Amino acid sequence: MKPSKQRADDFQTSDAAAWKFSDILAVSGVREKWEKVRAYFYLRESTYDMTRRCNIRCEGCYYYQGEKSTTREESDPDQWRRLMRAERERGITYVVLAGAEPSLVPALCEICFDEIPLGCIATNGIKPVDSAIDYKIHISVWGNDETSGRLRNAKNMLRTQIDNYKNDPRAVFIYTFTRNNIDEVHDVAEILAQNDCRISFNMFSAPVGYSGDLRHDTVSLQKTRIAMQRVCEAYPENVVFSAYNIVAHTHELGLHDLFSCPYPRVNASTDIGLGRSFRHYRTDLTWDRSAACCVPDTDCADCRHYAAGSAVVTSRMFRHASDPELFKAWLDYVDVYLAVWVRGYAKGPSLCQNLVAPPWHDIFEKHVSSGVV
Repeated sequence: MKPSKQRADDFQTSDAAAWKFSDILAVSGVREKWEKVRAYFYLRESTYDMTRRCNIRCEGCYYYQGEKSTTREESDPDQWRRLMRAERERGITYVVLAGAEPSLVPALCEICFDEIPLGCIATNGIKPVDSAIDYKIHISVWGNDETSGRLRNAKNMLRTQIDNYKNDPRAVFIYTFTRNNIDEVHDVAEILAQNDCRISFNMFSAPVGYSGDLRHDTVSLQKTRIAMQRVCEAYPENVVFSAYNIVAHTHELGLHDLFSCPYPRVNASTDIGLGRSFRHYRTDLTWDRSAACCVPDTDCADCRHYAAGSAVVTSRMFRHASDPELFKAWLDYVDVYLAVWVRGYAKGPSLCQNLVAPPWHDIFEKHVSSGVV
């Protein structure tokens, strides 16, 4: 992936000729990866806030926006076990344990794992999660230790995270790009690679009402795109990402404008997919359809969050099945998603190295003509 210096011209468009899906699958490498990823189409996720408590406080934290952070905290293990069993009966096969800091309630996390053994824990990494809970562990990194001290009120945070998870096969270090920490990723990635840690990327997505300076702008999106490309090239054995991940998450348009978000918060349909199955449970074990998405209280127009993309982009298979290059890019994205989120799944070689334009041509042209991009 050659670092790009342009904007709209960064993205290569594919041949507009119509392709049959069977012909796309016949292209070298496509059917093999298609069969690999489609074996996981049974995954049905929901998200659970495990606790209102946290051992740090980060600027721009979405959890402490909205009503969810003020709900009653259910600490009864029996209630959590009933919920997980009901979720399993409802068809949920994958859980995301989040909230403020789930590592502070290990007994509840263990109950979730006992009942639904596929899942992920989103953590700041300061307190290790017991290895008996065999979920993927996503460790949030917001820059170097100086930046973490300033934005997260935590000293020696990266060193602590590495000490806790250096040799843990569950762990993926998620570097969140803000407008101000883009250049720091090179040093952080080098440290993580030296410790044989796996790395993936997230984009700061502003909470509703956020007025700080972490929010991305056109310049920072471009700089982030170049930084992602360079880190991917420098540490291919450690970074779990693809060219199409870069396209989807650094575009001037957010995920909702590019692909239309399927989460209940902005999707009125209950007929199929996430609109029917996804719930976001608060700490009192209730949920509100009008607020239910993977990162609640995020400004939808600014959402480029990696967790959102794992559903928003992957659910748009048919939009990408128009030609081989676009479909290969989508397969790479799904391959990355599964490698980041599913224990035991290994990312394969990417099929598409180019920054291929997403299937948003009409939407993009509308924004160009109106001066948005």
